[in-house]
Amino acid sequence: MYIRPFEPADEAAIVVLWKRCGLLRPWNDPHKDIARKQRVQPELFLVGLIENRIVATVMAGFDGHRGWINYLAVEPSRRRQGYGRLLMAATEERLLALGCPKINLQIRHDNLDAIQFYERLGFSQDAVVSLGKRLISDN
Repeated sequence: MYIRPFEPADEAAIVVLWKRCGLLRPWNDPHKDIARKQRVQPELFLVGLIENRIVATVMAGFDGHRGWINYLAVEPSRRRQGYGRLLMAATEERLLALGCPKINLQIRHDNLDAIQFYERLGFSQDAVVSLGKRLISDN
């Protein structure tokens, strides 16, 4: 798998991939999320390609204190082949180069496959409660 930063021509294929992976929610417009990422650390929005076809994505960020992972997706037919692990390794390498001491991420409580995937990569559950407050509505 070839890993590179997002390019604008990737957008349609990425939204389709995210939909196939069950990552889309009515309250988040994926096109707006992509546009927002292009304004802040666009080099941390990575895509994985096989035969010039996008099969994986990850959107990362570093706020100077913690790194964050969003939209990690691997084409369902290509899961369990190491592509998610490769994409996360590339992301961790980039975050570490920025001086990032720790990565945080949020997983929906019922996404047991994702929880197990991240645990295999060395992530563990923190004793925290995740809270959110929307400042801009996507609807």
